[in-house]
Amino acid sequence: MLDWAGWRLERMPALPRTAWFELPPDWVCEVASPSTAAFDRASKMPLYAAGGVRFCWIIDPVVRTLETYMLERGRWLLVETFRGDAAVRAAPFDAIELDLGALWSRPAKAT
Repeated sequence: MLDWAGWRLERMPALPRTAWFELPPDWVCEVASPSTAAFDRASKMPLYAAGGVRFCWIIDPVVRTLETYMLERGRWLLVETFRGDAAVRAAPFDAIELDLGALWSRPAKAT
């Protein structure tokens, strides 16, 4: 199961009236966990590449990282790895700044 996916407006100007999308997404994002990280990378990413997905992100909340990949000639190229609470610009959303710190759970404040 895929965690998140997105389509450029130019490719999908309106949602289809079907229970599924036949058009592969432009971007996918997997939230890795200790039990799924290897499967996401070794099994899912090759499927996304074969389907023509152009961008893939792997978010790992345990180590607080965002890995960004771009499809180049049918293979995934690691573009950049971000970590911690950085403010980042990552393709395909590099027109906006994303606050990675908003992704990680915060410890409860002591009372």
